[in-house]
Amino acid sequence: MTVIDIPGSKSVTARALFLAAAAEGTTTLLRPLVSDDTEGFAEGLTALGYAVRREPGAWHIEGRPAGPGADSADVYCRDGATTARFLPTLAAAGHGTYRFDASAQMRRRPLAPLTEALRTLGVDLRHGDKEGHHPLDVHARGVKGGALTLDAGQSSQYLTALLMLGPLTAEGLDITVTDLVSEPYVEITLAMMRAFGADVRQEGRTYRVAPTGYRARTYGIEPDASTAGYFFAAAALEPGRSVTVPGLGTGALQGDLIFVDVLRRMGADVEITDAGTTVRSTGTLRGLTVNMRDISDTMPTLAAIAPFAEGPVRIEDVANTRVKECDRLDACAENLRRLGITVHTGPDWIEIHPGTPTGPVEIATHGDHRVVMSFAVAALRTPGITFDDPGCVKKTFPDFHRVFDRFARTPEERA
Repeated sequence: MTVIDIPGSKSVTARALFLAAAAEGTTTLLRPLVSDDTEGFAEGLTALGYAVRREPGAWHIEGRPAGPGADSADVYCRDGATTARFLPTLAAAGHGTYRFDASAQMRRRPLAPLTEALRTLGVDLRHGDKEGHHPLDVHARGVKGGALTLDAGQSSQYLTALLMLGPLTAEGLDITVTDLVSEPYVEITLAMMRAFGADVRQEGRTYRVAPTGYRARTYGIEPDASTAGYFFAAAALEPGRSVTVPGLGTGALQGDLIFVDVLRRMGADVEITDAGTTVRSTGTLRGLTVNMRDISDTMPTLAAIAPFAEGPVRIEDVANTRVKECDRLDACAENLRRLGITVHTGPDWIEIHPGTPTGPVEIATHGDHRVVMSFAVAALRTPGITFDDPGCVKKTFPDFHRVFDRFARTPEERA
């Protein structure tokens, strides 16, 4: 059995940085993810006037409940969706003028439902180029609060940003959601807000957030479940292989751990305990039809191993993957077809038929870290797979290739 220490969760680290910056006192984050996205978030906080001190294994953030310490700032959000969506929302609670911009990739990704909601709350917010996209200027003068309706059908991050804003408003927020994707990520948000002292309640499709503010604390970051999925998938794919990820077990916040249930349905042996999760190959993978609306970040991982199943794999209700770092549905289909696999797609689904992928093939990554890491799993059974941009894994796991290559070796090779 191989034991893999997975880096900290990107989703949890980003939320923790927001909550720490908003809290009264100094928060210490233990084992935060160190990657392009999270470093960009921390640098954005620094640009806004928050004191952030980083050391190996721990980041310390001095909270400012009244908002950014700078009265003006230019913030570059890199490729980070959480940075690009959370930081303008945090800045809106303060007083000053703040400009946010992002990479070309992030500029293409939608922002409109969030910025329209902020405008409903009275925030003076202006897009600098294309409406509903970065860049944008926030002329902040605090947020009174109130009631609003939100469509979070493209991204749960819109709802998360507004929920985390709620305790910083003068009167609190009532948010009624008309549509919601990736709901387990919202559960992460609610649990973490409560851990930092917030009072937030859910009544059907309405979330009621009291204007309590936040309290600083020491907060440990659990391993990233989406990243663990590549190793779980590899263990399910390779006969005789097993992997254990410690620190990601029955008490985990992240809904993407549900991905191991998909692997179990396909035939893998899965064990989840308080201490961690173990996946073992049984030597077979069955085809299935699965709704991945709530765990859509793991869709490319399943797509990459789908050809090795004994029957077709159909993944449904994943329209939101078309507005991620790239159109992931089309990217997966394109690369699988290059490998000689029969694939069909629709507006929100992909169906992959059994086959033997053949290389050599250069995977078109479209600068998407999840495309690279997913097809690295397929490469275990497909000699000749290379990537046109292998370095884009820096977004969430800069050391991925070294760690995965070592994992992929036989025990004799690792010795």
